[in-house]
Amino acid sequence: MLKQVNNIKYLIMHTKAFNPENAAMLLIDHQVGTMAWTHSHDINLVKQNAIKLAKIAKALNMPVILTSSMEEYVQGPLIPELQELLPEAFAARIKRPGIVNAMHHDGFNEAVKALGRKKLFVAGVTTEICVTFPVLQMLDEGYEVQVSADASASYTQYGDNLALERMRQAGAIITTVDQIISELAIDWTSPNGQKLVGILNYH
Repeated sequence: MLKQVNNIKYLIMHTKAFNPENAAMLLIDHQVGTMAWTHSHDINLVKQNAIKLAKIAKALNMPVILTSSMEEYVQGPLIPELQELLPEAFAARIKRPGIVNAMHHDGFNEAVKALGRKKLFVAGVTTEICVTFPVLQMLDEGYEVQVSADASASYTQYGDNLALERMRQAGAIITTVDQIISELAIDWTSPNGQKLVGILNYH
């Protein structure tokens, strides 16, 4: 089935598919200090995948919200690549004063609601703290959530696995950056597919 939006034809594979017109990207606490605490994954790969998510949002003009926690402390600033790729979102980032669940922060919660989109891609550090609790609340509030496991990380692999399983059991889809790219591309020969194939970058 073809759907035309803004003079671009999208092949909609199924009714629940996430696409650039109905989804948004939420990147939580990809901060220099916080990422250094994680050991569940290769942190360089986690960083590369977080950057890929930012590139996806930029390439497809998808709404994106960035948030950070206690930047002035050891957690530090968001990784500089996010500022380079998404300067407007970076300038508007939600700076939380230590609230664990970002959805408990009025500014973040209101920003998510203001997007007007019920399908959310989420990634962050750490998975077991900064991602799990807002995702559980998002699900309770009626959002559909895909968690990019490979753009998230925790202090231990054990903690990361349990957090992902908890979110999955609550109804979140656990996915990877490359699955997100493929779902949004639909057809590599389409305009969006051409933008995303370079981000996939298996070469």
